[in-house]
Amino acid sequence: MNKLHPKIAEVTARIEDRSRDTRGAYLARIDEARKAGPGRQHLSCGNLAHAFAASTLGDKLTMRSRAPNIGIVTSYNDMLSAHEPFKDFPDIIKDAARKVGATAQVAGGVPAMCDGVTQGRPGMELSLFSREVIALSTAIAMTHDAFDAGLMLGTCDKIVPGLVIGALSFGHLPVIFSPAGPMPSGISNKEKAKVRELFALGQVTRDQLLEAEAASYHTAGTCTFYGTANSNQMMMELMGLHLPGTAFINPGTPLREALVRAAAERCIALAKTGESPMAHVVDVKSIVNAIVGLMATGGSTNHALHIPAMALAAGVIVDWNDFSDISGVTPLLARVYPNGSADVNQFHAAGGMAFVTRELLHAGLLHADTTTVAGAGLEAYIQEPWIDGEVLRWRPGPEKSLDENILRPISSPFEMEGGIRLLKGGLGRGVIKISSVPKDRRIIDAPAAVFQTQEDFLDAFRAGRLDRDVNVVVRFQGPRANGMPELHKLTPSLTALQNKGFRVALITDGRMSGASGAVPAAIHLTPGADQDSALARVQDGDRIVLDAEAGTLDLLVDPTELASRPRTPVPPAGHGWGRELFAPFRAVAGDAEIGGGIFSAYAGSLT
Repeated sequence: MNKLHPKIAEVTARIEDRSRDTRGAYLARIDEARKAGPGRQHLSCGNLAHAFAASTLGDKLTMRSRAPNIGIVTSYNDMLSAHEPFKDFPDIIKDAARKVGATAQVAGGVPAMCDGVTQGRPGMELSLFSREVIALSTAIAMTHDAFDAGLMLGTCDKIVPGLVIGALSFGHLPVIFSPAGPMPSGISNKEKAKVRELFALGQVTRDQLLEAEAASYHTAGTCTFYGTANSNQMMMELMGLHLPGTAFINPGTPLREALVRAAAERCIALAKTGESPMAHVVDVKSIVNAIVGLMATGGSTNHALHIPAMALAAGVIVDWNDFSDISGVTPLLARVYPNGSADVNQFHAAGGMAFVTRELLHAGLLHADTTTVAGAGLEAYIQEPWIDGEVLRWRPGPEKSLDENILRPISSPFEMEGGIRLLKGGLGRGVIKISSVPKDRRIIDAPAAVFQTQEDFLDAFRAGRLDRDVNVVVRFQGPRANGMPELHKLTPSLTALQNKGFRVALITDGRMSGASGAVPAAIHLTPGADQDSALARVQDGDRIVLDAEAGTLDLLVDPTELASRPRTPVPPAGHGWGRELFAPFRAVAGDAEIGGGIFSAYAGSLT
């Protein structure tokens, strides 16, 4: 293993310095909770009787003895493929706990909404804020204080970050994350994307589109493209919150069940020893490791929001400059759709997380000396699980990629820099995912076409008014304007324009997700159009230059003229579909660079 890369060391040091007060205040609160001992020791007889009233007789007797009790927080529902497998996990966990003389209880559930279902629908405006609801729900579940450890069952987009944020309020406890895993492969992601594009052009029917979608999303498990959900699992691995090799094992397999059992057993072991409390697992070094992994694998842009939000919950303050500097020294090692044609099952088969972790560790790009739930440093994560007869074991992962079209060693990466870059200029600060954007499409110099809604853009596209070189601006999509929905519904139309030969980019204060494709998209623009910003004053025909190579986003309008323009009024917030209930969230949401959530508004309370 090589010495830590100097740029990684530099970024880590400045985050530590920036976070000294907030991290210190967080750890002081956690230390106070640890010194008080497990909450169950302080439950009165009435408290404890309430806590085990519905349990089996055997579990009641065990809980009377004050043996370890695991609190399970689950995102189970049976309408979403990624969460349906969690139906059986609690029974597996309870059985594993009983076999070692302990207990487990479902402490509570958290909502799990799917951006794939709400894409382009009013409910998408609740999507980002569902992360905050999940954090709050996790806190409510765990606040019964009847648990010695936590086991979090979550996989997808906002669910895992929300569980992390909520669980960090109980950072004095050991907490392990256990995902459901990706569904087996269906039709190729490339084929699915092509049918979507043809539908946008009116060249295939809705029935044909539905057939393609159903052949892709076809059974239980996470979607197989490398979007936010699967980026979550990569991060949980590199942050040391998974058992090694947990990320990409399919649901419904003996190995997945064995890993769920092992997570329960490990939770109980950690509860007995007091090792690896979550507050010590999630620290500056593990947050830096998550960012490195995001860049090396071409992960989701949504994590430019989620990582700062999760970090802040642990008293750690990161910004997009940290992302940019880490990206500049982290080679791109993976090509997984939409950054390639392979899916996550093929990525896993080619070497997966064990290979990526080995390459990054040995290049000095990851902190090896982190606290993990495995009980060792990050070296434990270059192993992969397997079943020897009926026994779960770990063995060294592959030292060589089994398919260099999908996964490459650090000595011959796909690109020398990471998949996400910082943009800054006259239109503000934002990010762009370039790992799937061809090099000849990374600079777009074109007039603006400005829209306030996705529907306005789609109307213009269908009418043929965008058949030209164009920088499509879709504004008032930030957290305070309408909750910051994903705009992935625009991808097929934008791709169709690009495939006609036009030079096209999207510029927005909204999100584009981990499913963003080959069209350059400058997203998360801050300050947003709801503020007194250039984005609120840009007009149709203004020349905009997006240069992803240089990291700039410039509005070529005379500053005096721009200042003299009236600011476009913020459109009224939507109502119906629950949106009016989230008005208090929109009112206090922070900027995208600190996560776009409601808790950033109270960051001062950390000190």
